[in-house]
Amino acid sequence: MHYIFEIRITDENYRPEDYAEAWVRASEYIQQAKGACGTRLHRKIDAPDTLLAIATWESKAARDAMELDPPEEIAAIIASQTPHVEITLLGEFEAPEWEVLPPSSP
Repeated sequence: MHYIFEIRITDENYRPEDYAEAWVRASEYIQQAKGACGTRLHRKIDAPDTLLAIATWESKAARDAMELDPPEEIAAIIASQTPHVEITLLGEFEAPEWEVLPPSSP
């Protein structure tokens, strides 16, 4: 299961690197939760103030369980970012049903 978010930096004095530092700190706490399977943060080509975050979980139930009782540290980190960014949930997606991978290298 993947949760995909778009993050737009709205504060001209705030850098994507500032957000990324906070995102890594929050992710380190989140990854301790049962069912967490990693996070990734991507910078948009030709729009460096727009980021794409992908959080992967074993299931929606696992993520929902973490959201019901998140560590206080996560809430504090997220609150510290609110004045600087606009976060939009793009969607919740199941694991891929269709996948095409390149042939294995010898």
